[in-house]
Amino acid sequence: MRKCHDHVIARTALLIGCTALVLSLSGPGAQAQPRDVARQTLGAGDGWASEGTGTNGGSAADAEHVYTVTTWAQFKAALAAGGSAPKIIKVKGTVDAVSQGCDAFAATGYDFDAYLKKYAPETWGTDKDLSGEPADSPEGLRRVSADNQDQTIKANVPANTTIIGVGKNAGFKGASLQIKGVDNVIVRNLTFESPLDCFPQWDPTDTSTGAWNSEYDTAVVYGSTHVWLDHNTFTDGSHPDSEAPTYFGALYQQHDGELDIVRGSNYVTASWNVFADHDKTLMIGNSDSESTAVGDRGKLKVTLHHNLFRNVIERAPRVRFGQVDSYNNHFVAGQDYVYSFGIGKESRLVAEHNAFTLPKGISPAKILKKWMEAPVTAADNYVNGKKTDLIAVHNAEIPEETLQSDAGWTPTLRTKVDSAKALPGIVDRRAGAGRIC
Repeated sequence: MRKCHDHVIARTALLIGCTALVLSLSGPGAQAQPRDVARQTLGAGDGWASEGTGTNGGSAADAEHVYTVTTWAQFKAALAAGGSAPKIIKVKGTVDAVSQGCDAFAATGYDFDAYLKKYAPETWGTDKDLSGEPADSPEGLRRVSADNQDQTIKANVPANTTIIGVGKNAGFKGASLQIKGVDNVIVRNLTFESPLDCFPQWDPTDTSTGAWNSEYDTAVVYGSTHVWLDHNTFTDGSHPDSEAPTYFGALYQQHDGELDIVRGSNYVTASWNVFADHDKTLMIGNSDSESTAVGDRGKLKVTLHHNLFRNVIERAPRVRFGQVDSYNNHFVAGQDYVYSFGIGKESRLVAEHNAFTLPKGISPAKILKKWMEAPVTAADNYVNGKKTDLIAVHNAEIPEETLQSDAGWTPTLRTKVDSAKALPGIVDRRAGAGRIC
């Protein structure tokens, strides 16, 4: 009998193949779920997003609130229709949020060559930022241009919504999905090519030599609850950082994060996704400040399981404040690898039963990165097929950043836990868009 999807291991098809109903065997009170994947809900016990009311997205949508979209305009119209009534949005093909190109966003008079000429370190210096520049300056015109792009490529997702790709080749290019201040959202089976910031800002005061800073995360969960992201692929696609130019001796950075979960968000499960070819990948909690902490303490409960992190450089994830359960993920590093787990302010990370494939010359001591004092649980993790105590190897090689063990809590919201040694075969074959029935 064939398994129809992988996010809930303990499910059995009632009939051969991908059939009309699937019986959920996890949790008390087994329930029959529709075989229409657009109406599937998160299984009981499947990570933090199953806590309390659980996550069912737009599964209860009536026929009038089921949309199929092929363009960015259609997608934004579908999001806006019907308010927070349950809705299902089916995405066919690749929806391009910037099909008209960057020039369409540029303010009248904006000239990048003029921008480079005015703010070159040899003329502008490195001790003053550009915040005081007037509206008619190159920086002022850049700000207007950036605002034009911002208004176009961001899409606000309402409560009680399921967004799902149709078939194997559905997704978004250049879009920034905003799951902001809402409850009960499902995003599945989509390939996201990271948005390219057309107008990065030069900050002469960022580091001792200055840096380019970009906007637009691919997906942002901001002050939202009960969110399930499943079987998606996040990638820089046709615009990898490796091909970006340099100006003023710094990388012209046009990407921000692939997924950020911030500002008091809570009860999020990210399962069976691929995060690939990116630098600052996944951030949980975006600030150490006490003003932000008021909304973050006791929240940011996130589960990451059966995700593939392939050739990502850092933040997989970086955690502040949250109780994060990361289990059964596979991390495949490249030569530019910096770290996977960032241990930040008041974080309570549990990292168990994961697999890491590191290239020759990369030490497993780099897997954990200490940003601030916070305990971490790291057990039954395998590096290149060998069971490795990540905390012990980190502390032995980087004693100036000694980590404390025991995050102080034990995750209970898990589906079947696979053998960490078997994860490369399981996760690499099944994670990502186009791999659900």
